[in-house]
Amino acid sequence: MSMFTIAWKDVKIRLKDRKAFITLLLMPIVLTAILGTALSGVFGTSGSLPELTAGIVVTSEDELTSQFLTDALQGGELKESITLKELGTEADLRTALEEGKVDAGLVFPDGWGEGMLKGERKQVTLLKDPGKEIQASILSSITESFANRVTTVSAASRAVAEDLTTAVPVSNQNIDVSITMKELSEELSSIAQSETSGVDSEKDGKEPLSGMQYYAAGMGVMFILFNTTIGAKTIIQERNTDTLARLMISPIRYSSIIGGKFLGTLSFTILQFTLFVIATHYLFGVGWGSNGWQLLLIGTAYSISVSGLAMMIAGLITEEKTADSIGGIGVQVLALLGGSMIPLASFPEGLQKFANIAPNKWALNSLLDIMNGTSWNTLTLPVAVLVGSGLAALWIGSMTLKHR
Repeated sequence: MSMFTIAWKDVKIRLKDRKAFITLLLMPIVLTAILGTALSGVFGTSGSLPELTAGIVVTSEDELTSQFLTDALQGGELKESITLKELGTEADLRTALEEGKVDAGLVFPDGWGEGMLKGERKQVTLLKDPGKEIQASILSSITESFANRVTTVSAASRAVAEDLTTAVPVSNQNIDVSITMKELSEELSSIAQSETSGVDSEKDGKEPLSGMQYYAAGMGVMFILFNTTIGAKTIIQERNTDTLARLMISPIRYSSIIGGKFLGTLSFTILQFTLFVIATHYLFGVGWGSNGWQLLLIGTAYSISVSGLAMMIAGLITEEKTADSIGGIGVQVLALLGGSMIPLASFPEGLQKFANIAPNKWALNSLLDIMNGTSWNTLTLPVAVLVGSGLAALWIGSMTLKHR
């Protein structure tokens, strides 16, 4: 029972702290309103492709290459999304990428189109801005789709021609090979010349997230991270005033003391998360998804991770000022790395993988999935990572606090 008494005492202290209340509840609500409104245009609601400025370098242009540029890259809806800029050399394209004038670019080798008609597949060089991975993948997909169609048509034409050449002499039918091949070539060419680019702009059955939804989740997980500092400072203060020492020599078990401190931070964090979800839903109409149990699961798992980190920081740090520095700098770094400020899709691929060390990244992605509607299976890994990291940090904190 002592564990719950210690936890309740810590929760009451935090509830009476007006500064903590403003920092952990009002500030995320205000920032959600500002960012969600100001940056709502960044999040498309029509399911259209992102704007793409493509640099093109063609050294020897042929009919098929011209067809690709005019029909494939500038056909149908793609013309509204893709802007072409023809450049003289690959060096010019690299300069344009560095200066941000183009998002990605293609360098066509000599005889690219003619080579495909002969069955020779020459590789197109794709250059991209590291921060524009999505645009580069779209450009690459369109190019590969067109090349595959042309190669298939060319191979089919040659195979049929060979079969007709060998079959006609031994048959009694009067077949004009030249006319047959011309008709076949026209039919196959119509397939290759179709405006289908391999990239269709269609909805996947789910409504795209709004800017308000994204930043509600982003600000929520960011400000919950501040509980790592606040929870740690509570323990550091009690240690510096010998309150923790008196608890240690009391009849209360050490495990109850550590459990109470952990449970206090955990309870306040879950309360903060719950109030934030309710406030943003009714104030800004944020849709948090249709499954409240999934939301509660991720909120609890993330709270365990944050509470465990608070215990670890309390065990490793002895000064309150140091804890404040971690809260001011460390939380901001994790917030940026985890996607609370800028969507992770805008980061280079390497940085996106490195972001897996940030617990708020796992929580944010899970919340966004829940908003869009997701299965329980997709939440298994995030929950395991969050709970596992929290318990591991709790164990480290309990061991270091015991030795101190």
